[in-house]
Amino acid sequence: MLGFNNIEKVKPGGLELVDRLVGVQRVTKVTKGGRTFGFSAIVVVGDEKGVVGYGLGKSKDVATAIQKAIEDGKKNLVRIPLDGHTIPHTQESRYSGAQIFMRPASEGTGLIAGGAVRAVLESVGIQDVLSKSKGSSNPHNVVKATMKALLNMRSVNEISRLRGIPVSKVLKG
Repeated sequence: MLGFNNIEKVKPGGLELVDRLVGVQRVTKVTKGGRTFGFSAIVVVGDEKGVVGYGLGKSKDVATAIQKAIEDGKKNLVRIPLDGHTIPHTQESRYSGAQIFMRPASEGTGLIAGGAVRAVLESVGIQDVLSKSKGSSNPHNVVKATMKALLNMRSVNEISRLRGIPVSKVLKG
């Protein structure tokens, strides 16, 4: 998923997954006999406890495209490190023309995010975060940029293990 190889993949079995429809686009193919219409859907699937995935589906009708996107999302589930109800640290990410900025927020702040970013963060289970989406508002690229930012997150335990120092020393600075 997005070229990362150090992520923890999750199997969908036993999880109560909630799917959120981010967008449906009508696509047109022009042929000799006229126009052929189809639909493309992007869906975010998550358990609201740190597991999330996104999927794309294409079909001649909307319902089938959404169902295909949900199935694709269930195949791409990953675990995201959380710090309570927020993210561990500030993160910026870019995918194509979409840029995402996320900053942890204190408890009770709420989810300050719009559109596709909000759908991804709600599916992960993040409740307090400040975010800004800059550049392209294309939902496909915004979802991918948000996922890229979340996959770059590192927990305090992971950083201490990688550096070989205790957690207290990581938190000190």
